Amino acid sequence: MTIAKLSWKNITSSPLNTSLSLLLMTFGVGIISLLFLLNNQVQQQLQRNLRGIDMVVGAKGSPLQLILSSVYHIDNPTGNISYDEANAISENAMVETAIPLSFGDSYNGFRIVGTTHDYVELYQGTLKEGQLWNYPLEVVLGSTVAEAHQLQLGDTFYGTHGLVEGGHAHDDHIYYIVGILEASNTVLDNLVLTNTESVWEVHNHGYDEEHQCDDPDHHHQHYESDHHHSQPLMITSMLISFKSPVALLQLPRKINETTNLQAAVPSFEINRLISLLGFGIQSINIIAIIIILVSGLSIFISLYNSLKKRRYELALMRVHGASRWQVVQLVLQEGLILSLLGTILGVLISRLALIMVPLFIDKKYGMESTSLGLLSEELWLLPLGLLVGVIASLVPIIQSFNINIPKTLSNA
Repeated sequence: MTIAKLSWKNITSSPLNTSLSLLLMTFGVGIISLLFLLNNQVQQQLQRNLRGIDMVVGAKGSPLQLILSSVYHIDNPTGNISYDEANAISENAMVETAIPLSFGDSYNGFRIVGTTHDYVELYQGTLKEGQLWNYPLEVVLGSTVAEAHQLQLGDTFYGTHGLVEGGHAHDDHIYYIVGILEASNTVLDNLVLTNTESVWEVHNHGYDEEHQCDDPDHHHQHYESDHHHSQPLMITSMLISFKSPVALLQLPRKINETTNLQAAVPSFEINRLISLLGFGIQSINIIAIIIILVSGLSIFISLYNSLKKRRYELALMRVHGASRWQVVQLVLQEGLILSLLGTILGVLISRLALIMVPLFIDKKYGMESTSLGLLSEELWLLPLGLLVGVIASLVPIIQSFNINIPKTLSNA
C-alpha cells in the first residue's frame, strides 16, 4: 500500500474528527471566498452603472444620497431643482452631455423616471420589442419590470405616488407601454422610463389641462412646450459628462459655491462608500481567518490523537523497512489532505452561496449575473490552507520522527 493510500485510510478511519476539521476549514475559507465574490460583484455593478457620468447635479443635501438616488436608484432624492437652472449648467462649454431625471412615482415598487432618449443610450440599452417613447405617458419598461409583472406592449397601468409600494394611485393618468428593453444588467432593467413631460403632467408642473385628450384610445397626448406654466418646471437631478477632465476640478466647486444646486462627483462618493464597506469586509475577514486557525488547531488535535493510537503501527512500519522520512510523509500528507479538501470545499461552497443570493434578495437590487470564476484575490487561499495543514502537522511529525521503536513495541 502506498503512503498516499495509507494516509487516506487513516483519515477515513476517524470520520468524526475528520468531519469537524473539514467543516471548520470549509467554513473559514468559504466565508472569505464569498466576501471576495460579493465585493467583486458589487464593485462591478457600481462601476457598470456609472457609465461615464462625471457629475450629478441636484438639490442640496448629502452628496452620497444624491448619487445613490440618481445613479443607482436605491435611495430617496435630496429634493427637486429648477429645470431652467439645471439646464443653464448643461450649456456650459465644458459639458459634453446633460441628461435630466425626474422621479417621485413608482409602479409596484419600480421607479417611474422621466428623462430623455439619451438616458437609454448612456447604458447602451436596446429594445427587445416596440419603440422608445415619443409622447407624454408613453413608457418603456426595463426587462425586470416587464418580467416581474408579465407586462406586454399595449398594456396600461397607473403610477403610484412615492418610491415604494402602497402609495396613492394617480388614477387620472394612464401610462401606455410602447417598448420593452433587453436585459442589460444595469439600472435600466429595474426602471419604467418615460419623458420628463409625463412627470410634469402627472404632478401638474405647468401642465395645461386643456391639452389633455379625453379619448381613452388616443394615448399620444401632446405636451405643448410654449404654453404658460402655472409654476416653475422642476426636475430631480441631472447627469452630466464632461468634455475634458479639467472640468472635474472646476465645475463641481463652482456650482456648489455660486448656486443653490449641489454638484456631486460619483467616482469620489463611490470610492468613499467602498472604503466604508471595506472596513466591514476586513472585520469579517479577520473572523474568517480566526476560524481557519481554529480549524488548523482541530487538524492538529485530530493528527495528535490519531498518532497516539497508531504509535504501535508506525513502529511496526519502521521495523518492516519504512524510513523515518516515510513516516513523516505519512503524517504530513494527512494534514495536507485535510487542509486541501477544506480549502477546495470552501471555494465551492462560496460559489453555491453566490448562486443562491439572488433567491433571497429583491430582483430590483440586481445581483442577477454571477461570475463564478476564480478571483485573483482567492489565489492565496490555497497556500494559506496548505500552510495551516503543515503547521498543524509539525508536532505530530516531530513525534513520529523521534519515535522510540523498542519502547513502543515493548509497551504494546
